[in-house]
Amino acid sequence: MKYYIIAGEASGDLHGSNLIKELLKLDDDAFIRCWGGNEMENAGAFLVKHYKELAFMGFTEVIKNLPTIFKNLAFCKKDITAFKPDVLVLIDYPGFNMRMAKWAHKKNIKTIYYISPQIWAWKENRVHAIKRDVDRMLVILPFEKDFYKKYNVEVDYVGHPLAEVIHNFNADNPYIKKENIIALLPGSRKQEILIKLPIMLQVATYFTDYKFVVAKAPGLDDDFYDALLKPYNNVETVTNKTYNLLAKAKAALVTSGTATLETALFKVPEIICYKGGKISYQIAKRLIKIKYIGLVNLIMNKEVVKELIQDELNVKNIVAELHTLLGNNDKTVELKKDYNALDKLLHAGGNASANAAEIIYGFIKN
Repeated sequence: MKYYIIAGEASGDLHGSNLIKELLKLDDDAFIRCWGGNEMENAGAFLVKHYKELAFMGFTEVIKNLPTIFKNLAFCKKDITAFKPDVLVLIDYPGFNMRMAKWAHKKNIKTIYYISPQIWAWKENRVHAIKRDVDRMLVILPFEKDFYKKYNVEVDYVGHPLAEVIHNFNADNPYIKKENIIALLPGSRKQEILIKLPIMLQVATYFTDYKFVVAKAPGLDDDFYDALLKPYNNVETVTNKTYNLLAKAKAALVTSGTATLETALFKVPEIICYKGGKISYQIAKRLIKIKYIGLVNLIMNKEVVKELIQDELNVKNIVAELHTLLGNNDKTVELKKDYNALDKLLHAGGNASANAAEIIYGFIKN
């Protein structure tokens, strides 16, 4: 069978690579062409375009790069037409992939979406386009099944791929021990790091018995971080070793996003830290319709971990919450129970990559 897979970000590259490995186990004649990254290429796919050429974040950057984006869309359509795949598999990345789904539907190309766009948070009306253009939706968050049911869209919950990735990491590194380390995960974009990291770093002066370690974004220069870290003696950095860091950390300050879920799956007590520009925050507050910003809290439908948002994100509040998380008290006992429940819930679907591969392979065989 011929598979064409599109992922536009680092996380999609990771999940796409595990999907490819499972597809190759099922289909001896699989020929996979992809947009993604090194992980997907190393897993056995032919890499057409690297996600680094596609990563345009933020309204201004997208507008500035519209000619490139349209050129990529046109090239992708041409490449798919020439390849004639049995199935098109789209991994998250909605700005690009939903346009490809619409085009593929008109061309009668079988289309499966693996990892739903977060339309339950905002742009909920996109569900109608998904219902029209996507033949099968594979979701990774338990509550997404109920969300789609409201619109009479049948979806398959396959489990969360991060649960299996982190389980495998822990199995491969059983001797990593917890140390007096506080992990700082301030995000991947310069703008968000400049807002949040200085606040996180000031906290280090209140916990001199701990080493604070910043997980650097791979695309940013060392000089960018050096200027921010210079005044602090107990702060270090790591690059491309976030999982090693979380495996050792006793607590973490984490910007919102997938990292909040990764931190919880490593059973690390965390504080979710979010702060944006005043205008951007007010716009987002009106557009986004969810009770929490952290995936952990969204999945569990309660505040498992503290969310410090906008004006609440200050040194005083972080220090107070961190003291609680580093102690042995009712809150930390409850947190461990909630983390175990979260882990169990996300593993309930089984091996997400294997489940997704079986559905995709079965779908195109029938």
